Amino acid sequence: MNKATWLPPRPRILLIRLSAIGDVLHATSVAHNLKLFLPDAHLAWLCSPPADDLLRGNPDVDEILSWDRREFDEAVAAHKFGRAFKSLRAARRLFKEHGPFDAVLDIQGLFLTGILSLLTGCQRRIGIHERHEGNPFFMTEMAPDIADPHKIRRYLTALMPLGWQQEDFVPGTVLVLDQGWERYAHTFWQNHGLDPQKPLLMVNIRTTWPDKHLTPKAFGQLLAYAHIPEDFQLIFPGAPNDKPYIEETFNYLKEEAPEKFSKAICIAGETTLRELAALIKSATLFLTCDTGPLYVAEAVGTPTFSLWGPTLPTIYGPLTPGHHFYLSPHECKACCKTKCPKGNACMEAIEPKEVAKELERVLKSFLC
Repeated sequence: MNKATWLPPRPRILLIRLSAIGDVLHATSVAHNLKLFLPDAHLAWLCSPPADDLLRGNPDVDEILSWDRREFDEAVAAHKFGRAFKSLRAARRLFKEHGPFDAVLDIQGLFLTGILSLLTGCQRRIGIHERHEGNPFFMTEMAPDIADPHKIRRYLTALMPLGWQQEDFVPGTVLVLDQGWERYAHTFWQNHGLDPQKPLLMVNIRTTWPDKHLTPKAFGQLLAYAHIPEDFQLIFPGAPNDKPYIEETFNYLKEEAPEKFSKAICIAGETTLRELAALIKSATLFLTCDTGPLYVAEAVGTPTFSLWGPTLPTIYGPLTPGHHFYLSPHECKACCKTKCPKGNACMEAIEPKEVAKELERVLKSFLC
């Protein structure tokens, strides 16, 4: 590895990645590779709830600076700029309490994170070639651009001005679970009438982007068509507002595959993020589209089977082994738009029967 440039022997470094769940977990690779490169560095991380909870216990992060960006965003949206400035002042107080810093790595690339970088008072602020939104105006230097589209590798370019090289990359996201997670998961499943010793297929049907998920009916068709081994139990996690969509899937299963419906339970809204991580770790396979819990599954070592349309695994997907991808056959895909102008065309082009065949193949591999 190359020697770090323009830093004191024990540098104090601030990493800024506020949200969201998947992106914060991607960014743990930056923290991990930084500590491999500079083991004596003190790394602080500015993060926003609820994603900051994912960093608790991370051995690569020495300090978590929790600043709730939701308060700032809500104030700006309501044109309450006094409240927004008050929120920024709270961030500045955090920096004064925990600084000074020898370098700031802004790997979110927003106008907001640019302002926050400036408020640290740090003289060395490194940005990356990502979203921009005026962000470079606040940076003192920009990391080199690279051809590789994957987010993790692009985040890691922030380390290159410090002397780190891409060939030194060690893949893997980091999420440390509390002691007793196995006991928690075992008890949770028992309390819900499941056998923790039998295989668990967790099915996540919703995402935060309207155009990244299948319809509830399509998920129901997929599960109805697939020959799921008899021992497998079906669990549907999610946020509280996901329950109506899960209910739609259940209604379809109840009519078309009652034997599968009888083995399915909904746990949406019943867990914290870390509790969900413990349950995902105990699962045999995690079936999902591209969303935050997919990266939770990768971080805790659970195999996944994910469906892709407006995004691609070459941009966002797990880089570690044990993950299976199904890409939309639609010619219009990988636009990375949060809302499809063509009516969710790429995800609607995914045929549940075809996915079911692939799911069967993956599930059988666990029985060999």
